[in-house]
This record gives sequence, C-alpha cells and structure tokens, in this order.
Amino acid sequence: MCVFAMLGTVLFLSKLLMEWAPNIHFVGMLTMTYTLVYRRRALVPLTVYILLTGVYAGFNVWWVPYLYIWTVLWGITMLLPKNMPRRVAVPVYMAVCGLHGFAYGTLYAPAQALFFGYTPAQTLAWIATGLPFDALHGLGNLAAGVLIVPLRDLLVRLEKM
Repeated sequence: MCVFAMLGTVLFLSKLLMEWAPNIHFVGMLTMTYTLVYRRRALVPLTVYILLTGVYAGFNVWWVPYLYIWTVLWGITMLLPKNMPRRVAVPVYMAVCGLHGFAYGTLYAPAQALFFGYTPAQTLAWIATGLPFDALHGLGNLAAGVLIVPLRDLLVRLEKM
C-alpha cells in the first residue's frame, strides 16, 4: 500500500510541478505506465491522485469529471495486449496517451452539461472553445508517451528486487 500511496503522490506532484505549462503534464503517461505494470491495482494510485487533487484544490464541480476521465485511460490501457513487441508498443502507447489528451475536453463535457444545464449545442460550443487547450494537452501527452515503455521496464525491474 505504501508503494501505491507513493505512486499516487508522484502523479499529484508531477501535475503540480507542471502547472506552469497549460495542459501539459505527466498524469496520462504515469497512469498508463502504472496500469501496464500493476493492472487493476493501478486504480489505487489513481484514486490517491484524484483525492489529493480534490484536497489541494477543493472538491467542487470541476473535480467530479476526474472520477471518470482518468479511469477511461486506465480502462483503455487495460484493453491493450499485454505482450506487444517494443517497436509496436511505443507508438501505440504514445497514440493512446495523446488521444486521451486530445479527447480530454470532450470527456469532460458531459459533467459540464449536467452541472450547468447546457443544451447539446452549448455543450458542443464548450468543446469547440477548448480545442486549442485539448490540442496542447494531446501533443504534450503524445510527447510524454515516449517515456511509457522505459518507465514500465524500470518499474517491472524494481518490482522483482
């Protein structure tokens, strides 16, 4: 449990340290890495991250989508084949991580619509307004995705010690 608490704290601190860059962080990359190594148990550090984020920034309507947005990435990662060759895994993991960043605003939109009573047209307008930020998020995740395989391999080695 201590390892998972630490990994959740690493998720939180990685996000906090990257707040100077708009929508660019390592949360998606670390979520995928943890999921590849720990499978279902990766939900523990993910939950720690979500709770720490709420404690730090306040539990409010902006926080509710965190309860499902990161589990979507976890679920997609769980569906990927376990033993992909390295030359295939790197671009696949980068693509999944990047696509999650590009889709972040769209994934966030149902909660916005529910909490603020948006019509479908208003929800689409909200998504369209956020596209530049989703583009930054997606490109940042795509770049960070390069680190997934090396970090996965490192965690696997450390787990064997």
